[in-house]
Amino acid sequence: MQFFQKEIRLQAFSRGFHLITNEVLKAIPDISEIKIGQLQVFIKHTSASLTINENADPTVRLDFESHINKMVPENQNYYKHTFEGSDDMPAHIKASLMGNSIQIPITNGRLNLGIWQGIYICEHRNRANGRQLVLTAYGN
Repeated sequence: MQFFQKEIRLQAFSRGFHLITNEVLKAIPDISEIKIGQLQVFIKHTSASLTINENADPTVRLDFESHINKMVPENQNYYKHTFEGSDDMPAHIKASLMGNSIQIPITNGRLNLGIWQGIYICEHRNRANGRQLVLTAYGN
């Protein structure tokens, strides 16, 4: 079994849901050496998250942002963790709901995503710096 791991820093994204599939693929070309395996993508932050979803219609990403903001609103009087701004505690909740890691099958040296699937970074802060990802590919 082969293992490849790389840590990358993404550019700073505005708040919202952004496709990063190409950035991930460029960062770990070693997957081409794996016939059958997995790619794990892990985000090293508590106010951003990862998911896999629609890669063609950008309105899906806008709808994600609108819906999650209704699910987890800002400026709630019950939030105690507020010293980093009104978007901070909601960002932590959103990140926990969405998740910090995704797994994608590798088949014949390529990510085995569905035709309409892409990797999203979900940026939940109004002003965030670039985010760090750990990419781990393994298999035979």
